[in-house]
Amino acid sequence: MKKRSLVSALALGGLLACSMMASAQDTNATKEGKQGKGGKHGPSIDQQMERLTTELTLTDAQKPKVKEVLENTMKQRQELRNVPQEERREKGQAMREEESKKMKAILTPEQFDKWQKSREQMGRKKGPGPGGEKEAPAPKSE
Repeated sequence: MKKRSLVSALALGGLLACSMMASAQDTNATKEGKQGKGGKHGPSIDQQMERLTTELTLTDAQKPKVKEVLENTMKQRQELRNVPQEERREKGQAMREEESKKMKAILTPEQFDKWQKSREQMGRKKGPGPGGEKEAPAPKSE
C-alpha cells in the first residue's frame, strides 16, 4: 500500500512539474511571439493563423488556403526589403491589393469584413516608418 502511495505521489509530482515547465515555455513563447519569429518583423505565420482562426472562425477548408496566402505575402515582403524606397511603396500597395483579392475569394463576406477591419487596426498600430503612415492627430474639440 505504501509503495502504491509513493508511486502515485511521484507520478503526480512529475505531472505537476511537467505542467509547470510547459506553462513557463508557453509564457516565453508568448513574449517572443509579440515580436514574431524574426524579432521586429511581426508575428510568424503560425501566430497569424492562430489569430485569424480564432477571430474569423476559419473552417478546416479555409485554413490551408489562408496559410498559403500569408506565406506568399511574407515571402513578397521579404523580397521588398531589398527594393529602393520609391519602388517599395508602389510594390507594397500592389502586394496588399493582391492579398485582399485572394482573401476575398477564400473568406465569407462577414469574415472578409472582419479581416479588413483587423488589418486596418494593425496598420494604425504600426505608426510612422517603413510601411506605416503616420496618422494625422484628431482635431481638438473645445
